[in-house]
Amino acid sequence: MSPSEFSGAVLEWFDRHGRHDLPWQADKSAYHTWISEIMLQQTQVATVIPYFQRFIARFPDVHTLADAELDEVLHLWTGLGYYARARNLHKTAQLVSQQRQGVFPDSVEEMEQLPGIGRSTAGAILAISSGRRAAILDGNVKRVLARFYAVDGWAGLPAVSRELWNHAERNTPLDRVGDYTQAMMDLGATLCTRSRPKCLLCPLQMQCKALARNLTDKLPAPKPKKVLPVKATQMLIIRDDSNRILLHQRPPSGIWGGLWSLPELPDLRDADTQFGFDIVDAQPMAPLRHTFSHYHLDITPVLVRLSAANNPANCVMEGAPTLWYNVRQPQNIGLAAPVKRLLEQLGAADSNSR
Repeated sequence: MSPSEFSGAVLEWFDRHGRHDLPWQADKSAYHTWISEIMLQQTQVATVIPYFQRFIARFPDVHTLADAELDEVLHLWTGLGYYARARNLHKTAQLVSQQRQGVFPDSVEEMEQLPGIGRSTAGAILAISSGRRAAILDGNVKRVLARFYAVDGWAGLPAVSRELWNHAERNTPLDRVGDYTQAMMDLGATLCTRSRPKCLLCPLQMQCKALARNLTDKLPAPKPKKVLPVKATQMLIIRDDSNRILLHQRPPSGIWGGLWSLPELPDLRDADTQFGFDIVDAQPMAPLRHTFSHYHLDITPVLVRLSAANNPANCVMEGAPTLWYNVRQPQNIGLAAPVKRLLEQLGAADSNSR
């Protein structure tokens, strides 16, 4: 199958069966496309839609986003995960607003220089928003190409990645490149899925090597598995006289960078040396597990009572901004996902006890 036949088959399928009513398709500006593409990294369309709508309602253009406080950006991102995406989104908005007068770059190479934008994302933004010929290779497209050409090996390996990029570049058409880009993503998301692909509905089925060789369940080759290590921590729930809960802001980089969280301790006996708290009573709550890409974190929330010398109203944690969080009237701040769940549970319990 020639590149023109490949793209033609994909576009014909897209015209009949592709997704044409996604919120970010109503305005294919570079700004809307960029926001949607960053949100769609590691996240499914159905999850992204309400986040995108809320985000655009609050930040309708790049200048509004650039002028916002990072805390508000993180608040609207809470629940999407991979929070570095939100921090990079804010940095990029400031660069585009302040240094480029709100105009995004018009080349893949320049676009890649912006925080959080890689080659595939840069290609998608340019192809969809301006029709510039640029290839993409997100997870969905990798799956389509790996199966169609029977490319063996994990896509994270340099040689495999180069082969897939070569196929992506070769098949990207000159015309209707924005539609083709969306079509390839749709094809991988709706038909050429990880499990149980709907091959009989695929416009590429007649030439698909994986289908012909009965390899659709083997390709693309998965990332080599490794056992995730398990770490443990205890999150302290400290209340003041108004039943508000003490939170502190995490450092700007690293896990949950810039988000608000509960004070953490692997061992409660370290509370005095680490935070200056003298804990006189501790009541563990039901534990929960939060999984990152590279480890599991087992969290034990602990309701603690401090000594009279540590009046909760006077608690200050050195080296970190703190605030008292009212679970009855939640503030618009960026919260670590498990902390948000805990605070919601405490808020519900507080309401039920009244």
